Amino acid sequence: IAHEYGALTFVDEVHAVGLYGEHGAGIGEREGQLHNMDIISGTLGKAFGNVGGYIAGTSLLVDMIRSYAAGFIFTTSLPPTVLCGALKAVDILASEEGRQLRARHQDNVRYLRQRLQEEGFPVEHTPSHIIPVKIGNPLQCTQVSDQMIQRFGHYVQAINYPTVARGEEKLRLAPTPHHTRAMMDEMVRDLKVVWQDLKMPLGGKHCPEECTYCRKPLLFDRFEARTNATAASCARELNCQIPNCPQIAAVAN
Repeated sequence: IAHEYGALTFVDEVHAVGLYGEHGAGIGEREGQLHNMDIISGTLGKAFGNVGGYIAGTSLLVDMIRSYAAGFIFTTSLPPTVLCGALKAVDILASEEGRQLRARHQDNVRYLRQRLQEEGFPVEHTPSHIIPVKIGNPLQCTQVSDQMIQRFGHYVQAINYPTVARGEEKLRLAPTPHHTRAMMDEMVRDLKVVWQDLKMPLGGKHCPEECTYCRKPLLFDRFEARTNATAASCARELNCQIPNCPQIAAVAN
């Protein structure tokens, strides 16, 4: 639609590069849409384990930004040592080692989400590697985050207003490929201690039956081993018109 009307597409892939796609190029690569993305913004500070940021686009577009973007013109270049490390990280994540890391990462995300659900935590269902646990109270959200690091040494990010709307405060959990199941089990146990010490309610020990966003029945398990036929079946069953519904996105993968 953008190209039909002469508009540019700008896609923020900071949470996706290195973590999705055959070569770690992000959601655009996974969806086969890189050719439709005019400007891609990314970071070297997440999957690449470094510092700095970048945009990717055509040589003409990048030259235009170099010449006219004040925020770039007055920025100091990254040190060669940082760039060398970033290039090596790109090489690793584009290799077979990177593919194995991504597969292990997704396994850990599934496992941690399941463990949280089993203990009754209010996990929001998305296909992302970031697992949101809704709290809905900024004070409690900060208290949980502070106590997890101070008492148990677990870094759990609190997400409060203005990052999210008031009443939507949540924790953001993101396991790595290098976390073991024992580590994740320990984190869930410690989170439960903090949660109960703060007298916050836990739900039932079962997975909710509907998507957090579209309120349709959860079908994520069927996406894991999907074929073209099962994907089409799931899409018909969902019949969801919400553009950002994570289940519809999962069907399309």
